[in-house]
Amino acid sequence: MSRGVDRLGAPVEHCGDWSVRDLTHHLGGVHRWVTTAVRERRQGPEDAAGPHEGHELLGWFRAGADEMYEVLAADPSTPAWTFAPAGNVAFWQRRQCHENSVHRWDLATALGETPALDAELAADGVAEVVEVFMPRQVVRGRMTPPTESVRLVATDTGGEWAVGPGEPLASLSGPAAALLLALWQRRPVDGSGAGGTLAWDGDAAAGHVVLDRPLTP
Repeated sequence: MSRGVDRLGAPVEHCGDWSVRDLTHHLGGVHRWVTTAVRERRQGPEDAAGPHEGHELLGWFRAGADEMYEVLAADPSTPAWTFAPAGNVAFWQRRQCHENSVHRWDLATALGETPALDAELAADGVAEVVEVFMPRQVVRGRMTPPTESVRLVATDTGGEWAVGPGEPLASLSGPAAALLLALWQRRPVDGSGAGGTLAWDGDAAAGHVVLDRPLTP
């Protein structure tokens, strides 16, 4: 068996039972879904399956990524179908930065590398979780809204976000990348781990109750 086939079959730790091949199919399908959302202003099919073999799969992936990149070069105010109240290309420009950066981290980790996430991009990813995904998880019935609040503090960018209503009972501080990976369930919400160390100040137990909800899909 070739090294290339071995790598396509490598498990992706934080994506269920997916292999690298499955993750490539997923991202390639997302790229085509976004292209449809922008070009046709409608929700497209989410099950675009790519080829199985390495070279064909790579070509299929590149074609979809290039096409999406082309449509996302449009003016950010251009109307588009979106799954949250934005309705423009700017939504997808932001969403695909984070979709692809987190999954790039997944891929690199699956291949035994030690990837890094840009701090400013990661901080905006944290903001996206709070602004877009938390409300969406509630609306879709995937979680109950928090009744108490936790403050997230990115020590490298200075960003701060409140998760939940009212005065925060606790703060969780650390590098933006560590916060983002914790929110996307790639690492624990405290202690050491990918992206750096996260530390609590205040009522950590109450903080866990808030952040242990499925804040992201």
